[in-house]
Amino acid sequence: MNTGMQNMVISLGAMQVARKIPFDDPDVLNYARIGYVAAQAIILCIYYYVSFTIKKKNDQTVLKYVEAPSPMSQEPGQLVTTTVRDYDLAETSKLLRSVYTGVAMMAFLHGYMKFTQPLFIQSLMGLKGVYDAQLVAIHIFGKKAPERPFKAAPGMFGMAAAGPQTDAAAIAAAEKRVDTAKKEE
Repeated sequence: MNTGMQNMVISLGAMQVARKIPFDDPDVLNYARIGYVAAQAIILCIYYYVSFTIKKKNDQTVLKYVEAPSPMSQEPGQLVTTTVRDYDLAETSKLLRSVYTGVAMMAFLHGYMKFTQPLFIQSLMGLKGVYDAQLVAIHIFGKKAPERPFKAAPGMFGMAAAGPQTDAAAIAAAEKRVDTAKKEE
């Protein structure tokens, strides 16, 4: 079962469990709030630890790839030359940004709209996201690193998203476009 389907199954299961939780009781609601805040704090600590580990390893291996073009754009993808360290730090930054976005959404849903079930569901889904993160698998669980840049995860129904191109022909074509653009200037 792919990650999208797992997330849907866990989310639907958590919704059914959340319906049974008596959030009308102030004590239960406070425990749900504490659980949510604790889960988010754990997630942030893990991602900051991954960032610290990446900086400590300081892998300066050069990484070249062609960024996937915007779906609405007719222009080809841009050539990206970076290091494994910088790539991993950028990916960690994306993970942290997603946590902050989720916390902001939950602040709106719970603080303003007074929804309570999402506190429980997002606590579980956030921890599932940490478990699925490739950087956590590499830098904490010690799994063998897949080829960078990471392939885009398939969607819920198995359709792959356009990811970066790493083949030599795409890189050579992108380098040629960069050289041509420099000569025109």
